[in-house]
Amino acid sequence: MSTNDTLPPAGLFRRLGALLYDALIVIAIEMMAAGIVVAILHALMAMGLFSLNGFEDVSDFLSSHPVWSPIYTAYLASVWIYFFVFFWTRAGQTLGMRAWKLHMISTDGSPVTVTQALIRIGTSGFGLANLTVPLDPKKRGFHDIWAKTQVVVLPKAN
Repeated sequence: MSTNDTLPPAGLFRRLGALLYDALIVIAIEMMAAGIVVAILHALMAMGLFSLNGFEDVSDFLSSHPVWSPIYTAYLASVWIYFFVFFWTRAGQTLGMRAWKLHMISTDGSPVTVTQALIRIGTSGFGLANLTVPLDPKKRGFHDIWAKTQVVVLPKAN
């Protein structure tokens, strides 16, 4: 009998609680990642190696430049994606999932692969896929079905 047969599937509210917790963590990490880029650009400006060339400030440059704006956005998106892929593939749970005693595994009971994690992120709709949990008999979100994963509730520690 595999782990996903012995542990109960996670419900909607527990998943949303973990999602909110993780969102706060990801926002903090994104702020640090953005701050690093802004600090580097300010340092380059102070050394005379970088000029804004008509942009009001570094923020305007990063959000309006035709080349660097998409690169900056891709950088921030990759930080966000890496957070989830790292935790799901290494431990089967993010920090929010750990706080809510959730664990994610493949439907066959094996650890989640990078491909499964990327499919899950790509089909999650920023968490909206969890709204299908009450409709599925196995309590799976749309992204769980596509990625062949299952989120279960861990037992309380004694």
